[in-house]
Amino acid sequence: MSMVRVAALQMRSGTEPEANADAFEALVREAADKGAQYVQSPEMSGVLVRGRDALLERIGGARGKLLIDRAQALAEELSIFVHLGSTAVALDDGKVANRAFLFSPDGGLVATYDKLHMFDVDLDHGESWRESATYAPGETAVVADLPFGRLGFAICYDLRFPQLFRAEAVAGAEILTVPAAFTRQTGEAHWHVLIRARAIENGAFVIAAAQGGRHEDGRETFGHSMIVDPWGKVLAEASGDAPGVVLADLDLAEVGAARGKVPNLRNARDFTVARAGVEGPLERKAS
Repeated sequence: MSMVRVAALQMRSGTEPEANADAFEALVREAADKGAQYVQSPEMSGVLVRGRDALLERIGGARGKLLIDRAQALAEELSIFVHLGSTAVALDDGKVANRAFLFSPDGGLVATYDKLHMFDVDLDHGESWRESATYAPGETAVVADLPFGRLGFAICYDLRFPQLFRAEAVAGAEILTVPAAFTRQTGEAHWHVLIRARAIENGAFVIAAAQGGRHEDGRETFGHSMIVDPWGKVLAEASGDAPGVVLADLDLAEVGAARGKVPNLRNARDFTVARAGVEGPLERKAS
Protein backbone atom coordinates (compact mmCIF):
# COMPACT_ATOMS: atom_id res chain seq x y z
CA MET A 1 0.00 0.00 0.00
CA SER A 2 1.61 3.28 -1.08
CA MET A 3 -1.45 5.55 -0.86
CA VAL A 4 -3.11 6.38 2.43
CA ARG A 5 -5.61 8.98 3.59
CA VAL A 6 -4.58 10.58 6.87
CA ALA A 7 -6.22 13.05 9.23
CA ALA A 8 -4.95 15.56 11.76
CA LEU A 9 -7.48 16.50 14.43
CA GLN A 10 -7.44 20.05 15.74
CA MET A 11 -8.76 20.25 19.30
CA ARG A 12 -9.29 22.77 22.08
CA SER A 13 -8.90 20.48 25.05
CA GLY A 14 -10.14 21.73 28.40
CA THR A 15 -9.77 20.86 32.05
CA GLU A 16 -12.17 17.89 32.21
CA PRO A 17 -11.17 14.49 30.77
CA GLU A 18 -14.74 13.41 30.07
CA ALA A 19 -15.53 16.40 27.84
CA ASN A 20 -12.20 16.05 26.04
CA ALA A 21 -12.82 12.35 25.36
CA ASP A 22 -16.22 13.16 23.86
CA ALA A 23 -14.75 15.89 21.64
CA PHE A 24 -11.96 13.52 20.56
CA GLU A 25 -14.43 10.78 19.66
CA ALA A 26 -16.58 13.11 17.57
CA LEU A 27 -13.55 14.23 15.54
CA VAL A 28 -12.22 10.69 15.09
CA ARG A 29 -15.61 9.56 13.79
CA GLU A 30 -15.76 12.54 11.41
CA ALA A 31 -12.31 11.71 10.06
CA ALA A 32 -13.20 8.03 9.61
CA ASP A 33 -16.43 8.97 7.85
CA LYS A 34 -14.30 10.95 5.38
CA GLY A 35 -12.14 7.93 4.64
CA ALA A 36 -9.15 8.48 6.92
CA GLN A 37 -7.17 5.30 7.59
CA TYR A 38 -4.85 6.99 10.10
CA VAL A 39 -6.01 9.68 12.55
CA GLN A 40 -3.76 11.78 14.80
CA SER A 41 -4.85 13.96 17.71
CA PRO A 42 -2.84 16.82 19.29
CA GLU A 43 -0.53 16.87 22.27
CA MET A 44 -2.38 16.68 25.59
CA SER A 45 -5.66 15.61 24.06
CA GLY A 46 -6.76 14.19 27.41
CA VAL A 47 -6.55 17.28 29.59
CA LEU A 48 -5.04 20.76 29.56
CA VAL A 49 -4.89 22.23 33.05
CA ARG A 50 -2.39 24.40 34.88
CA GLY A 51 -0.99 23.22 38.18
CA ARG A 52 0.55 19.91 39.17
CA ASP A 53 -2.08 19.04 41.78
CA ALA A 54 -4.98 19.79 39.45
CA LEU A 55 -3.39 17.66 36.74
CA LEU A 56 -2.69 14.70 39.03
CA GLU A 57 -6.26 14.79 40.34
CA ARG A 58 -7.61 14.49 36.79
CA ILE A 59 -5.32 11.71 35.58
CA GLY A 60 -5.67 9.45 38.59
CA GLY A 61 -7.65 6.22 38.47
CA ALA A 62 -10.21 5.58 35.77
CA ARG A 63 -10.21 9.20 34.57
CA GLY A 64 -6.58 8.86 33.59
CA LYS A 65 -7.33 5.91 31.30
CA LEU A 66 -10.54 7.30 29.83
CA LEU A 67 -9.12 8.74 26.64
CA ILE A 68 -6.64 5.90 26.13
CA ASP A 69 -9.43 3.34 26.36
CA ARG A 70 -11.62 5.45 24.06
CA ALA A 71 -8.87 5.68 21.44
CA GLN A 72 -8.31 1.93 21.53
CA ALA A 73 -12.02 1.18 21.22
CA LEU A 74 -12.46 3.59 18.31
CA ALA A 75 -9.50 2.09 16.43
CA GLU A 76 -11.07 -1.35 16.66
CA GLU A 77 -14.63 -0.25 15.94
CA LEU A 78 -13.72 1.89 12.94
CA SER A 79 -10.86 -0.34 11.71
CA ILE A 80 -8.37 2.53 11.50
CA PHE A 81 -5.06 3.51 13.05
CA VAL A 82 -5.68 5.93 15.92
CA HIS A 83 -2.66 7.93 17.07
CA LEU A 84 -3.45 9.57 20.39
CA GLY A 85 -0.95 12.40 19.98
CA SER A 86 -0.32 12.53 23.70
CA THR A 87 -2.01 12.50 27.05
CA ALA A 88 -0.70 12.84 30.60
CA VAL A 89 0.02 9.54 32.35
CA ALA A 90 0.79 9.32 36.08
CA LEU A 91 4.04 7.53 36.94
CA ASP A 92 4.91 5.66 40.12
CA ASP A 93 7.50 8.23 41.23
CA GLY A 94 4.97 11.07 41.38
CA LYS A 95 5.97 12.53 38.04
CA VAL A 96 3.97 12.45 34.80
CA ALA A 97 4.75 11.14 31.32
CA ASN A 98 3.63 13.08 28.26
CA ARG A 99 2.85 9.92 26.30
CA ALA A 100 1.65 9.10 22.79
CA PHE A 101 -0.26 5.91 21.95
CA LEU A 102 -0.77 4.31 18.55
CA PHE A 103 -3.53 1.72 18.16
CA SER A 104 -4.06 -0.56 15.16
CA PRO A 105 -7.35 -1.36 13.38
CA ASP A 106 -7.75 -4.49 15.53
CA GLY A 107 -7.39 -2.43 18.71
CA GLY A 108 -3.87 -3.61 19.43
CA LEU A 109 -1.27 -1.27 20.90
CA VAL A 110 1.38 -0.70 18.23
CA ALA A 111 3.66 1.72 20.09
CA THR A 112 4.00 4.33 22.80
CA TYR A 113 6.36 7.30 22.90
CA ASP A 114 7.22 9.65 25.77
CA LYS A 115 8.10 13.24 24.87
CA LEU A 116 11.88 13.61 24.96
CA HIS A 117 12.38 17.36 25.33
CA MET A 118 10.85 19.41 28.12
CA PHE A 119 9.44 22.85 27.35
CA ASP A 120 11.39 24.92 29.90
CA VAL A 121 11.33 28.43 28.44
CA ASP A 122 10.93 32.11 29.28
CA LEU A 123 9.13 33.92 26.47
CA ASP A 124 8.25 37.56 25.93
CA HIS A 125 5.44 39.27 27.84
CA GLY A 126 6.04 37.19 30.98
CA GLU A 127 5.02 33.86 29.47
CA SER A 128 7.04 31.12 31.16
CA TRP A 129 6.80 27.31 31.20
CA ARG A 130 8.62 24.63 33.21
CA GLU A 131 7.47 21.21 32.01
CA SER A 132 10.33 19.49 33.82
CA ALA A 133 8.77 20.44 37.17
CA THR A 134 5.92 18.00 36.47
CA TYR A 135 6.92 15.76 33.59
CA ALA A 136 9.62 13.12 33.27
CA PRO A 137 11.32 13.19 29.84
CA GLY A 138 11.39 10.11 27.69
CA GLU A 139 14.64 8.43 26.72
CA THR A 140 13.89 6.60 23.47
CA ALA A 141 13.03 7.64 19.94
CA VAL A 142 10.41 5.39 18.34
CA VAL A 143 9.56 4.34 14.79
CA ALA A 144 6.69 2.01 13.92
CA ASP A 145 6.12 -0.11 10.81
CA LEU A 146 2.60 0.25 9.42
CA PRO A 147 1.10 -1.26 6.26
CA PHE A 148 1.48 2.03 4.38
CA GLY A 149 4.89 3.15 5.69
CA ARG A 150 7.23 3.65 8.63
CA LEU A 151 6.14 6.27 11.17
CA GLY A 152 8.41 8.36 13.41
CA PHE A 153 7.20 9.87 16.70
CA ALA A 154 7.72 13.29 18.27
CA ILE A 155 5.67 15.64 20.45
CA CYS A 156 5.50 19.46 20.26
CA TYR A 157 8.78 20.94 21.62
CA ASP A 158 10.62 17.98 20.08
CA LEU A 159 10.07 19.85 16.79
CA ARG A 160 12.97 22.17 17.66
CA PHE A 161 15.47 19.30 17.82
CA PRO A 162 16.19 18.28 14.22
CA GLN A 163 18.54 15.50 15.29
CA LEU A 164 15.54 13.49 16.52
CA PHE A 165 13.84 13.62 13.13
CA ARG A 166 17.09 12.91 11.31
CA ALA A 167 17.68 9.80 13.45
CA GLU A 168 14.16 8.56 12.71
CA ALA A 169 14.54 9.25 8.98
CA VAL A 170 17.87 7.38 8.93
CA ALA A 171 16.02 4.53 10.67
CA GLY A 172 13.62 4.49 7.72
CA ALA A 173 10.78 6.77 8.84
CA GLU A 174 8.79 8.04 5.85
CA ILE A 175 6.14 9.87 7.89
CA LEU A 176 7.17 12.10 10.80
CA THR A 177 4.55 13.09 13.37
CA VAL A 178 4.39 16.20 15.55
CA PRO A 179 1.20 16.37 17.64
CA ALA A 180 1.49 19.70 19.41
CA ALA A 181 0.13 22.39 21.69
CA PHE A 182 2.29 25.26 20.42
CA THR A 183 1.71 28.51 22.25
CA ARG A 184 0.21 31.27 20.15
CA GLN A 185 3.37 33.35 20.58
CA THR A 186 5.79 30.66 19.38
CA GLY A 187 3.37 29.31 16.80
CA GLU A 188 2.95 32.65 15.05
CA ALA A 189 6.73 32.97 14.84
CA HIS A 190 7.94 29.46 14.05
CA TRP A 191 5.27 26.77 13.48
CA HIS A 192 5.05 26.82 9.70
CA VAL A 193 8.75 27.14 9.00
CA LEU A 194 9.74 24.39 11.46
CA ILE A 195 7.17 21.89 10.18
CA ARG A 196 8.18 22.47 6.57
CA ALA A 197 11.87 22.38 7.45
CA ARG A 198 11.59 18.96 9.12
CA ALA A 199 9.82 17.64 6.01
CA ILE A 200 12.39 19.09 3.60
CA GLU A 201 15.45 18.09 5.65
CA ASN A 202 14.35 14.47 5.83
CA GLY A 203 12.43 13.98 2.59
CA ALA A 204 9.45 12.83 4.63
CA PHE A 205 5.77 13.60 5.13
CA VAL A 206 4.97 15.46 8.34
CA ILE A 207 1.60 15.22 10.08
CA ALA A 208 1.08 17.77 12.85
CA ALA A 209 -2.22 17.82 14.74
CA ALA A 210 -2.45 20.88 17.00
CA GLN A 211 -4.36 22.37 19.87
CA GLY A 212 -5.92 25.72 18.98
CA GLY A 213 -7.58 28.69 20.67
CA ARG A 214 -8.10 29.94 24.23
CA HIS A 215 -8.38 27.05 26.66
CA GLU A 216 -10.29 26.80 29.92
CA ASP A 217 -7.08 27.16 31.95
CA GLY A 218 -6.29 30.47 30.22
CA ARG A 219 -3.53 29.41 27.83
CA GLU A 220 -3.68 30.15 24.12
CA THR A 221 -2.48 27.74 21.46
CA PHE A 222 -1.82 28.44 17.81
CA GLY A 223 -3.77 25.79 15.89
CA HIS A 224 -3.00 25.55 12.17
CA SER A 225 -2.79 21.76 12.10
CA MET A 226 -0.78 20.79 9.02
CA ILE A 227 0.10 17.95 6.68
CA VAL A 228 3.23 18.58 4.58
CA ASP A 229 4.79 16.52 1.78
CA PRO A 230 8.48 15.52 1.45
CA TRP A 231 9.23 18.49 -0.82
CA GLY A 232 7.87 20.91 1.80
CA LYS A 233 4.51 21.55 0.12
CA VAL A 234 1.59 22.10 2.50
CA LEU A 235 -1.02 19.53 1.46
CA ALA A 236 -3.61 20.59 4.03
CA GLU A 237 -3.85 23.12 6.85
CA ALA A 238 -6.48 24.27 9.32
CA SER A 239 -7.22 27.90 8.49
CA GLY A 240 -7.08 29.03 12.11
CA ASP A 241 -7.47 27.73 15.65
CA ALA A 242 -10.99 26.24 15.61
CA PRO A 243 -11.50 22.51 16.27
CA GLY A 244 -11.87 20.40 13.16
CA VAL A 245 -10.41 17.75 10.86
CA VAL A 246 -7.64 18.22 8.29
CA LEU A 247 -7.28 15.49 5.62
CA ALA A 248 -4.77 14.60 2.93
CA ASP A 249 -3.97 11.65 0.67
CA LEU A 250 -0.32 10.64 0.94
CA ASP A 251 1.53 8.86 -1.86
CA LEU A 252 4.47 7.21 -0.09
CA ALA A 253 6.30 6.91 -3.41
CA GLU A 254 6.99 10.65 -3.06
CA VAL A 255 9.38 9.92 -0.20
CA GLY A 256 11.72 7.93 -2.41
CA ALA A 257 11.40 10.51 -5.17
CA ALA A 258 12.35 13.40 -2.86
CA ARG A 259 15.26 11.51 -1.32
CA GLY A 260 16.44 10.54 -4.80
CA LYS A 261 16.53 14.17 -5.95
CA VAL A 262 18.31 15.45 -2.83
CA PRO A 263 20.03 12.46 -1.16
CA ASN A 264 21.19 14.38 1.92
CA LEU A 265 20.50 11.44 4.24
CA ARG A 266 22.91 9.34 2.23
CA ASN A 267 25.42 12.14 1.70
CA ALA A 268 25.74 13.12 5.37
CA ARG A 269 29.25 12.83 6.84
CA ASP A 270 30.57 12.68 10.38
CA PHE A 271 32.68 15.66 11.37
CA THR A 272 34.36 17.36 14.28
CA VAL A 273 34.06 21.00 15.32
CA ALA A 274 37.24 23.06 15.50
CA ARG A 275 37.29 26.25 17.50
CA ALA A 276 39.24 29.27 16.26
CA GLY A 277 39.43 32.86 17.43
CA VAL A 278 41.48 35.83 18.56
CA GLU A 279 42.17 36.48 22.22
CA GLY A 280 41.79 39.94 23.73
CA PRO A 281 39.97 43.03 22.48
CA LEU A 282 40.18 43.99 18.85
CA GLU A 283 41.77 47.36 18.15
CA ARG A 284 41.20 49.35 14.98
CA LYS A 285 44.22 51.15 13.59
CA ALA A 286 43.80 54.84 12.94
CA SER A 287 43.89 55.67 9.25
